[in-house]
This record gives sequence, C-alpha cells and structure tokens, in this order.
Amino acid sequence: MAFNTIEEILSDLAAGKMVVIVDDEDRENEGDLLMIASMTRPEDINFMVKEGRGLVCLTLTRERCKQLNLPLMNAATDEAHRTNFTISIEAAEGVTTGISAYDRAHTIRTAVAPNAQPSDIEQPGHIFPIMAQPGGVLTRAGHTEAGCDFARLAGFEPAAVIVEILNEDGTMARRPDLEIFAAKHGLKMGTIEDLIRYRVQNEKTVEPIYERVVNTEVGEFKLHAYKELGRSNIHLALVKGEVHTDQPILVRVHLENELCDLLALKEPYCGWPLRAAMEKVADEGSGVIIIL
Repeated sequence: MAFNTIEEILSDLAAGKMVVIVDDEDRENEGDLLMIASMTRPEDINFMVKEGRGLVCLTLTRERCKQLNLPLMNAATDEAHRTNFTISIEAAEGVTTGISAYDRAHTIRTAVAPNAQPSDIEQPGHIFPIMAQPGGVLTRAGHTEAGCDFARLAGFEPAAVIVEILNEDGTMARRPDLEIFAAKHGLKMGTIEDLIRYRVQNEKTVEPIYERVVNTEVGEFKLHAYKELGRSNIHLALVKGEVHTDQPILVRVHLENELCDLLALKEPYCGWPLRAAMEKVADEGSGVIIIL
C-alpha cells in the first residue's frame, strides 16, 4: 500500500477526518490515529478508544501550554528528544466523570479554544496533553510535533488528538498491520518523513538577522548570520566576492566543532579545517562557506 501525499492528508484533516501517521522504522516504528483537536467529536473519541486502543493524547504547542498554565509531568524532561507529558486535564465545566467519549471530546475542544484560560480546565483529568517542541518535526520527528504541524498546515489551531494503534492482541501495530487497519477503515495513511520533506520544500525555515563585512587573515568576507525559525540555533555564511546563480561557485558546508576550529586539531573526526576552506575560497576569488 502506497502512502498518501501530504496534500491528501491535509485535505482529509481539514474535512474533520482521521488519518494514520507512521513514524520512522528506526525510531518507534509505530502508527497513530490523528485528527484536528478543535474538530473532535464524541464519536471520534469512541473510535480511537475502541479501534486505536492506545492512550488518547492531545498535542499542544509550548505557547498553548503556557496559556493554560500546564506544568510538565516531570519538569526535567523538557528536552528535544523526549515525550513531554503535562499534568492530565479535564474541562472545568460541562462534564460529569470526565471519562465518557462526550466528556473527553468536550475537554479537548475546551483546551484548544482560542480564548481558553487556565480556569477553563482542572487537573488531573482524563485527557493527556503532550507539549510539542518548537520547530515541530524539523526539531523532533515525533507524532506530537507532527500533530501540531498537521493541524497548523490544515489551517487550524496547532493541536491534534493522537492515539497509538495496537493490534487486537495488545502488541504495537507495525507497517503491515497499519496498512490493513487503514484499508479496513478507509483512512488515508502518511508518514512523518514525508511531512518533514514537505515542510523543508514549502516553508522558510531560517531568517537573516545580521550582516557585515569582516577582515580575516585570508582576506575580506561578508558574514551573514541566520536564525532557525522556532529555535535559537544560529548559522553563519561567509561569502567571498560576487555570487551569480548562472555560474558554478565553490561551496563548502562546514560542521562547527569548537575544539577543531579553535585549536586546529589534527584529528580524524575534525574533517577539513575551516581555515583551509577559507583559504581555498580566497584563492578562487569567490565562494560560500556555510557554517552549521
């Protein structure tokens, strides 16, 4: 079974439908049911619980978590590679025990309402929010970040409801199982890998923040600094001479290593020295060195 395109996935999500999203085989190698949080109905929660069988979670941005004053379950886990659960939640009004499909759908919609406030929810509850990393799947290739990215790209509040898909025997559903599951329920199936590719191809991921001419031991370069959108990472570009898009030009992508670059170490892991790249570009008279 071929995966659906990101455009097809977004079309179904915008129509209020669920999709199956698969992550990398080298990561968790699992599939989640995923849908837009603000469009969640009781029958959707019932389907997720009955057919998905995993834990129903709500993906939220860091900004939304701050808006609702949601503390992390463990404050020490706010790291890019971890799943950052917050304290579970319940709608403060309009629910009974909180566990029914109606109550859980109501809690989800309450939490993602545009003007939601901390007083609109109570803790703990029966919905489990997870805080996505800034930058989405370009920072962390997980279902949490994919949920927020898909919702945003579909034109909604960046929040999604996700649930892991388990087999009937309780084991995790892998790709062959997920293909059968998606076909059985008439659901489109996509991948986080394709979402990453889609974002890289269609979004601007850095912004220029600084530019100046610098004099170095090997001559004059123009220094450009760029900041990754949604993150604090800064990347540099050293440009020599004139750059014309219709002519070949020297380009070096240099992975920064403080010890190697500052001390000029002669170690195998250091690669081609930054200074050597600068000398080569200076001798050529034009070129670009990208420092990541």
